[in-house]
Amino acid sequence: MTEDEFYALLQRYLDGRCTPAERARVEQWYNHLEEADGTVLLSQNQEAVEDAIWQRLHQQTKAAAASETRVLVHPASFWQKPQMQAAALVLLVLSLGLLLLFTKSSHTRQSQPTVAAADGWTRHRNTTRQVQQFQLPDKSRITLHPGSRLRYLTAFTGPKRKVYLQGEAFFQVSKNPARPFLVFTRQVVTTVLGTSFRVKAYAESKVASVAVSEGKVAVQARKPATSDTAPLAAPSILLLPNQQVVYSAVSRRLKKELVDKPVVLAPQSFEFEERPVTEVLQALEKAYGVDIEYDKATLAGCTVSITFYDEPLFEKLGLLCKSLDAYYSLSDAQIIMHSKGCQPPLGG
Repeated sequence: MTEDEFYALLQRYLDGRCTPAERARVEQWYNHLEEADGTVLLSQNQEAVEDAIWQRLHQQTKAAAASETRVLVHPASFWQKPQMQAAALVLLVLSLGLLLLFTKSSHTRQSQPTVAAADGWTRHRNTTRQVQQFQLPDKSRITLHPGSRLRYLTAFTGPKRKVYLQGEAFFQVSKNPARPFLVFTRQVVTTVLGTSFRVKAYAESKVASVAVSEGKVAVQARKPATSDTAPLAAPSILLLPNQQVVYSAVSRRLKKELVDKPVVLAPQSFEFEERPVTEVLQALEKAYGVDIEYDKATLAGCTVSITFYDEPLFEKLGLLCKSLDAYYSLSDAQIIMHSKGCQPPLGG
């Protein structure tokens, strides 16, 4: 099929003039938009084509729902009675009041369009300026960011729970070791058994990231323009809480690192009075679930008096380093402490 023939088919689809076979073909193409690597048949604006197909799917769903609704029409004489006219007026006033109340509340929280199409897919698309929350059939909860979209097979059955994301979402996955949960984006695939994590993979961005809040996830890079059944491009990277992986479309590599703002996972006491520096570092490791490398022999004679409050992890480390005339660096998801120790040089 040439590009001109495809656009002619697409126009027939949007006009509602497709045969069932042609309609299935266009909707199958739409379903694979998220799986492509950006190099698709179309030379025009892909977003505009996606939007047009989405609107058509939405209209079809609304039309199908409307066709199943029966409307009962009462004879005109029934409404000509004075008591019925008065009741109708009261009902109209109440309806207007409820409409105004609903309209006012909808400005603060609009529901995102959701389409359960005849092709067996359910699609969520957040067209608002606020995050939107919804629940999957397995009770997993999704927080979908503005401008993002997510789809999955409506039945949501099978040995694996698969969803397809374009944009950004936070996942709270219900635990089910027998059915792994997979999030597919154009760049990476994230596999979990039950955890909380964030995926950011916008179509126009050259990077994608996965950050873990709870549990463990495995992330793999995808080969360009492959289906979800094709072999993946590289071995998976295991992520723990406060860790993330960043994928670069330029290098096609995954890089493991700490999240920008690690959170406390296991609260610890942060009041230290003339305590060994190694004890402070161990408390930070336990609190944030991070790995801090340092030379134990060099820091063996170092003590410190310091109290931490609500400072972020990296600010805590900065304060500790300042008191020791030391500094730290980051290597992948590891923190490395650099210090010359606290003992004066021999003969000094």
